[in-house]
Amino acid sequence: MFESAARVFARLGTDEPITGTEVVVGRAVVLGGSLAGLLAARVLSDHAESVVIVERDALPSTAARRPGTPHAGQLHTLMHGGRMQLRRFFPGFEDEAEAGGAIVSSPYNIRAYADGVPKVSDGTMGLLSSSRPFLEALVRRRTLALPNVKVLTCRVKGLQFRDGAVTGVRCGPVPGSGEGAGAAAAEWVEDADFVVDATGRASKLGDWLEAAGWERPAMRRMLIDIDYATGYFRRTTSTPELAAAIAYRTPTATPPRVASGAITAIEDDRWLITLANYGKQPPIRTLEEFRKLCGELPPVYREAVSGEALEDILTYHQADSRRRDYHLLKRFPARLIAIGDAVASFNPVYGQGMSSAALQASALSEYLRSAPDLRAPARDFLALQRVVVDAAWQISGSADLARPDVDGPYPRGHRLTTWLAEQMARASITDRDVAVRFNSVTYMRSHPSSLAAPSTLLRALRVNLTSGKPQRERG
Repeated sequence: MFESAARVFARLGTDEPITGTEVVVGRAVVLGGSLAGLLAARVLSDHAESVVIVERDALPSTAARRPGTPHAGQLHTLMHGGRMQLRRFFPGFEDEAEAGGAIVSSPYNIRAYADGVPKVSDGTMGLLSSSRPFLEALVRRRTLALPNVKVLTCRVKGLQFRDGAVTGVRCGPVPGSGEGAGAAAAEWVEDADFVVDATGRASKLGDWLEAAGWERPAMRRMLIDIDYATGYFRRTTSTPELAAAIAYRTPTATPPRVASGAITAIEDDRWLITLANYGKQPPIRTLEEFRKLCGELPPVYREAVSGEALEDILTYHQADSRRRDYHLLKRFPARLIAIGDAVASFNPVYGQGMSSAALQASALSEYLRSAPDLRAPARDFLALQRVVVDAAWQISGSADLARPDVDGPYPRGHRLTTWLAEQMARASITDRDVAVRFNSVTYMRSHPSSLAAPSTLLRALRVNLTSGKPQRERG
């Protein structure tokens, strides 16, 4: 029976407790100990006798940045859609996060600005504000506390297949780990009844599949050429009136020095502020330039950077968004899936990565609770995952393709979907009803197709035809 993508997305994004779990595999191996891998391990803990997370970094016990996550110092947003899933996977998660210093915000202490104009609050969705290392450390602590989950520190060198299924993971010591020359040349196989690739954007799963005679997925790329600059500043109050803000500018032929700026109150009484710029502009590296550019944004940015700078400005560059369409492969091994950035990584300015990973973990949970035939490829999971990835790719892709410096690839119906998104975004600045529906999509609570509802579109058109030009906030 056909089920619309919107219905599937809503089901995966449910906040209902997880029930009906049973053990269906013996030993599951998750490749990668970042957020996507940890969430996959959490789901598998309900369905496997044992779960092994293979990670080349020594996972810290505290909220520390790791070599394997060079972007961890930048601002990361847990959208409402991802937030709901962390509540499901880890009961009491938000209370524990708040006790550790994270800020749980209401929609009324979040501010948004479009070209300097304050946007109306939707009054419905808040955020959990923290640094990426803090959030990941909490998820890691809760996951590794499960009795059947452990970590193996080693380097993944490939997969082992037999009779149409993955049966093991080839491992070796981490280079420079201090082991002897003989140990450095050693290689062993970790037996596996189910394998999840969560190794991120640099995933080598396609190489491993091709080397073993399977198909490899084509890589779709969209050039975005984005630079991040992030600063940490001392916050003077532990319960700030403002918890988060986002300010963005409409794309123009000459990119502005700051295309968007985001600010969030995080643990340890700090402000985390990220500025993003596009194109061939030089990165923002100095504290002086960072403060100057924040002064050109709404006043809340200038106020936040007036405090003590706690470290040097951190920079990060991402050349493209990437997507690997495993669901299109005609031949694919059983007992194997990929998740998170190993499947699709989006322009980070839209904050979809962590929430997309959480919703994909929800898809894995639904798949494993459906009494799947594990002797066959996980097509049902791939279909569920596609709904999540399609939604995030459409949201970020339509916004990126509106930039004059981005040159495709343009999907079918691009002009219509771009026009629709522009109408909704414009109306959401002043109209609360449109803002609720628009933000539900951008916060990954609803599928983008919900914006095409006739009543929603007609309301947006009426708002745009009758409203005057909103006034910029003056600093």
